[in-house]
Amino acid sequence: MPQIFRHSTNYLARGTIYGAIFILIAALFVAAEINRSGWNTGQWIERQQPIQFSHKHHVGDDGIDCRYCHTSVETAASAGIPSTAVCMNCHKQIWADSPYLDPVRASFKSGKPLQWIRVHDLPDFAYFNHAIHINKGVGCSTCHGRIDQMPVVSQAVSLQMEWCLECHRNPENFVRPKDKVFDMEWRQRNSTREEIKQGRELVKTYRIQVPGGNSQSVLTSCSTCHR
Repeated sequence: MPQIFRHSTNYLARGTIYGAIFILIAALFVAAEINRSGWNTGQWIERQQPIQFSHKHHVGDDGIDCRYCHTSVETAASAGIPSTAVCMNCHKQIWADSPYLDPVRASFKSGKPLQWIRVHDLPDFAYFNHAIHINKGVGCSTCHGRIDQMPVVSQAVSLQMEWCLECHRNPENFVRPKDKVFDMEWRQRNSTREEIKQGRELVKTYRIQVPGGNSQSVLTSCSTCHR
């Protein structure tokens, strides 16, 4: 029986199979990188607000505490958005006639709230409680970055599940003393034995249930965040 295919066809078949595997792996890698990119997560994308509000000026320069505006951050799931009455506590006297603050004054007079653009927007299937994190020693800058250095707020981290689990699996690397929760400059390096020891002691003090062995803690249980 005459040979239908040449011997070179074997090399072509092998090259096609290896090439298809390579393309598949490359496609999976590209898809994973796109999933982690700022284009998908919104990380580092600045959101223009209805008024030119600068956290850098209010927090960094003037030293206003986070809790002055976000009043429910220690007691509720939501940190809270300040009403324009809070803004006017200062701006009745400071920049009282500035055209930049016309929307604030109009909102204050009409009682209609400003339509702020959400920056940190978790999916509806993910539950997050500000109060429990604050009371367990997680600082504002851990999730929001150096908000005191942002003229326009952007999302400092990916907010993806793998990022959350990094802290939930090893909370000793992220928790801080209660008096440092609102300190933007504080950073746990865990570069020395003393710092590692301090992190573990804080985990015990705050009664954070860390996973151990094959057991699953509340921190890594699916139902904690997906309700």
